[in-house]
Amino acid sequence: MSLEGKHLFGSIEDTRVTFIEKKIGEDRKDFLKKLLEHNGFEVIIQEEKRASEEEPQLYTVATTDMVFNPTIWIYGRKLRTFDGHKVSPAYWEQRTKDTAPQYWREALRK
Repeated sequence: MSLEGKHLFGSIEDTRVTFIEKKIGEDRKDFLKKLLEHNGFEVIIQEEKRASEEEPQLYTVATTDMVFNPTIWIYGRKLRTFDGHKVSPAYWEQRTKDTAPQYWREALRK
């Protein structure tokens, strides 16, 4: 899911949450959960309902912090990677594992 400016919130069971991403796979769910918990957020995971057992299991990732907006935190350079660097949009979207990215490297790839 690309970064959007919208602040999506709602409820999971009886808990008010800010939705991070919906209908994502297990690898993405695990990445976001670890990254957000590393940054001090309480993360709630909800399994999406499947139409059949053959379909892959998808998840919704949310946090209990009602003012958290991924776009603001990433472009505001407030989130940190596991080795202490600032999370870039490319790192958040898992397009790179480079934890010390420079914006000009990304611009040169386009």
